[in-house]
Amino acid sequence: MNKLANFYKLVLNENMKIYRRARTWIMLSILAIVSILMPFVFFMAGSQENPSVWEVVLLTMTFTFFMNIIFASVIAADSVASEFSWGTIKLLLIRPWSRSKILLSKYISVILFGILSTLMMFGVTFLFANIWFTYDVGSTGLISSSWSAMSYTLMILGCKYVELILITTIAFMISTLFRSSTFAIVLSLVVLFSKDIFLLLLNPDKYVWMKYVIFTQMDLKGYIDSPVGPGGSTLAFSLIVLAIYYICFLVLTWVIFNKRDVAT
Repeated sequence: MNKLANFYKLVLNENMKIYRRARTWIMLSILAIVSILMPFVFFMAGSQENPSVWEVVLLTMTFTFFMNIIFASVIAADSVASEFSWGTIKLLLIRPWSRSKILLSKYISVILFGILSTLMMFGVTFLFANIWFTYDVGSTGLISSSWSAMSYTLMILGCKYVELILITTIAFMISTLFRSSTFAIVLSLVVLFSKDIFLLLLNPDKYVWMKYVIFTQMDLKGYIDSPVGPGGSTLAFSLIVLAIYYICFLVLTWVIFNKRDVAT
């Protein structure tokens, strides 16, 4: 029980490092402001399609979640690399915690930030969508007829959160491996922006091996309307591929961090 309490304090300490920085609150504020403005813009536009609350939430979060992934990647990229750049890594490692616990506390803090930013963004969007719109089904065609509007929107949100976890884990790994937050941010954003280009150039229907590349399986929302994904993949196959990559990223991160010499 004492060990659990100590680990809780370690995670709390890592969260304090995140939220005491002005940059974190600026990013959260941007997400909140955009989540407020977009439903208002849709209302002022006065579209004849008359979207429902859930359609407005889906439209808004399609844009804001992209920003959310970028901001979460910035937090993840800075988590470990900043300790090296500030020279505080030695002070952290001389404390009575193992390297694995220190790294785990940092990773948990990154995940918690992603959860907080997602819930805040969804809550603000949902609240203001309710102010200006109704639950009457609109004619935008955004919501699949085979699902309720709420179920469809929440499933899309869940699929996007899987992408957030993967991108932030990549940023966290690069930050640990190369001790550079800038490189970690850039590389994770390259993955985020270029994955669709890879799929366009190397269609998995033509190149079978592309089914095993993480870019191909990151976007799970296609399975909501169809049981068959890129290159004939199934949802189970995509989840297994993503799980393997995810585990490999974490194992590589833990191995490098535990073996790294920080004396210099």
